[in-house]
Amino acid sequence: MPLTLASLVQHSSLRLTVLAGGDRLDAPVRWAHVSELPDPVPYLEGGELLLITAMKLDVEDAAAMRRYVGRLDAAGVVGLGFAAGVAYEEVPPALLAAAREVGFPLLEVPRRTPFLAISKAVSAANAAEQYRAVTAGFEAQRELTRAALSEQGPAALLARLAAHVDGWAALYDVSGALVAAAPAWASRRAARLTGEVRRLRDRPAPASAVVSEAPGGGDRGDGRDGEAPDDRVELQSIGSGRRVRAVLAVGTGSPPGTAERYAVNSAVALLTLTTERSRALQEAERRLAAGVLRMLMAGEADHARAVAGSLYGGLLDEPLRVVVAEAAAGAGRRRAPAVPRGRAEEAAAPGAAGEPQEGPPAVLEALAERVEAAAARAGESVLLVLCGARLTGLVADGGAAAAACADFAGRAETAPGGDVCGTGRGGSAVRTGQTGPGLVVGVSAPAGIASAAVAFRQAEQALSVARRRGRALVEHEDVASGSVLPLLADDAVRAFADGMLRALHEHDAHGRGDLVASLHAWLSRHGQWDAAAADLGVHRHTLRYRMRRVEEILGRSLDDPDVRMELWLALKATAALPPAGDGRGA
Repeated sequence: MPLTLASLVQHSSLRLTVLAGGDRLDAPVRWAHVSELPDPVPYLEGGELLLITAMKLDVEDAAAMRRYVGRLDAAGVVGLGFAAGVAYEEVPPALLAAAREVGFPLLEVPRRTPFLAISKAVSAANAAEQYRAVTAGFEAQRELTRAALSEQGPAALLARLAAHVDGWAALYDVSGALVAAAPAWASRRAARLTGEVRRLRDRPAPASAVVSEAPGGGDRGDGRDGEAPDDRVELQSIGSGRRVRAVLAVGTGSPPGTAERYAVNSAVALLTLTTERSRALQEAERRLAAGVLRMLMAGEADHARAVAGSLYGGLLDEPLRVVVAEAAAGAGRRRAPAVPRGRAEEAAAPGAAGEPQEGPPAVLEALAERVEAAAARAGESVLLVLCGARLTGLVADGGAAAAACADFAGRAETAPGGDVCGTGRGGSAVRTGQTGPGLVVGVSAPAGIASAAVAFRQAEQALSVARRRGRALVEHEDVASGSVLPLLADDAVRAFADGMLRALHEHDAHGRGDLVASLHAWLSRHGQWDAAAADLGVHRHTLRYRMRRVEEILGRSLDDPDVRMELWLALKATAALPPAGDGRGA
């Protein structure tokens, strides 16, 4: 326990007598200081026991003594020790009255007790307290380390930390979601701090913040559910460098002492070690994941399984989906060693290290973090490879990682201006500056690892459809459920269609007949002359003449089904059909 005035009064060798302020003796004493200045306040920091003989004070002036005591009290001085029998045989009445008037602690120091003895007692007590705090801090560090290395990992660490600070502790992932809390009742309290946690993520690591009251206009709880009604919450970012990996919250009834601060700092260090892996390890895991994915794309499922071992748990033994994501044009990017993107079997291959090129867009990094966090919370395994402008991964079919990917894409599709709230690096929002989705994602149908190469092609196809349709995410099952016509909305397809139909449009522009409309009507009726002529309002012989003119102008036979198919798709791609039924002849 910190040294207090009461402890000094009870010190048998000092023989101090309390003359005023007896109800304030529980104040901690930081130091004992001697000063005979009429105004020592500019040279004090607060928490001192001031020792005087009053040789330079106007102790006969009651107003001066009230001002003197008032300034000491306002400056945070915890008490005044007066040496009796030196300049004055006893405490002057004016000084005693001033102290009693405001309840300021005034101690009489007998002549046989030197000020040095009091200073030594304060110093020894503070040193003992500091030693106790350091010893307790080291013991807390050992206990927290053992907890972090146990099977429960961070959960056990939080439980030990909560016990050491006599409060509660909680851990949040990079998305701001609550991972664990201790004791169990703290989950409700910790859930209220999500907004504060996300704001802390916007700041470069290391960062910290103190939440002095509960969110919601001072709603601090009533303590009936086990949570402290007036807790003080401190947030600490977890992660090395400038990137926040997680956030630790510690709730206590008062500011932590030295021993508690040691425990909190040890917890931050241990959590950083468990959440922030070394760059060498990250690089090795990235290359291993890329190698496993490359082998799967090449159809070498057995080799991939052997190389992966137990690293990805049961992911390779369950139905999985291949996810391929790319950022929309204009999405923000960072500088990083580049990784080239190749064909299916090369999609996960790392590039040459050390080449300073543009790294993955922030939106892909945010997607990867969100998927990994969801998988960690659900106890799932996930394999993600972020290569250049593409994210490729394997997720369990129907799992939390797949759901998180779909949720992220949904936010990207509906957020105005491509703003994906709360998912950016360090917690900041990702803005792509686009009016559409900030990324496009293709998801394969469920497959086993033996069919991973097929699933990858399915994901590629779904990605292409998502890009053409302006969608953030398309699953392969949805590709066949729509129409093929939106796929024609491509500049190359339109150019082909325009070139194929240009001669017919030029013919019609000179008023020599409605060949384009007639062709559309005839194709839509599957070559039935009477029905198509009725739609146009012309005689069937007129329609036959027009179709012969189409063949002559195009130099292609309408009896060829491939020609009819190309002409129909060209008409749909250009969507420039004049209305049928005007009855104009050839």
